[in-house]
Amino acid sequence: MANLIIRSVLVNGSSRGIGLELVKAFLSKQGPPVQSIFAACRNPDSAQELKSLSSKHSNLATVRLDVTNPTSIEEAFSDITERLNGRGLNLLINNAGIAVFHSLYEGTAEDMMEMYKTNTIGPMLVTQAFFPLLKKAAQENPNEVKSCSKAAVINISSGAASIERTPLEFSVQPLFEYRCSKAALNMLTRCQAEAYKTDGVIAVTVAPGWVQTDMGGPKAPLKPYDSVGSMMKVFDTLTEKHNGMFLNYKGQTLPW
Repeated sequence: MANLIIRSVLVNGSSRGIGLELVKAFLSKQGPPVQSIFAACRNPDSAQELKSLSSKHSNLATVRLDVTNPTSIEEAFSDITERLNGRGLNLLINNAGIAVFHSLYEGTAEDMMEMYKTNTIGPMLVTQAFFPLLKKAAQENPNEVKSCSKAAVINISSGAASIERTPLEFSVQPLFEYRCSKAALNMLTRCQAEAYKTDGVIAVTVAPGWVQTDMGGPKAPLKPYDSVGSMMKVFDTLTEKHNGMFLNYKGQTLPW
């Protein structure tokens, strides 16, 4: 992480699990500290660990943000824009996500739509709203190589989104609604990569692995600290050549 110089970062879905661990990682980053860390979640008033961290770190601000609510997104954008005081946003990490555990015979239209609303449409709307701040950050550093230090969108996906790997994993974890929504997120990332590259912003999708969170469960082989520690090293290496790629938490390319 020594080479990663980030002035500002927004992490949504940050009240627990991977999002919370990402916030901790940015707070403890070696080298120049991150000037502004925005930890966004639906109910910051009840996010006790975030509240505790923000009381100890002046560079951490909690922000109310429901990625499924356009009004909430607009309000979060206004709040963060004011806090940045004319500066851009270097890094947006779309981490908020949900999953349901159904067999293919039990799924409903309502469940499928809920997956897409949070896991795919949410990142689309949040990135649309915050893109002016990402573009501003890129313009502030016109000679810098495209990277997370300049301006980047990281969409947290899943290895379960890999269509090619589905036959190897489906019998263990069907998660078909989740798989579909995250595969759609991968396509969204690929489209963002094409749309934003002329403005100096890169977009990459990263799978954190099977992690011991409320979603991943206690049998998952990875602890949040280990997954996020590896992802932070990956963030440090991302450049224009990674734009639009689907990577795992170790930086290895995953099959679509």
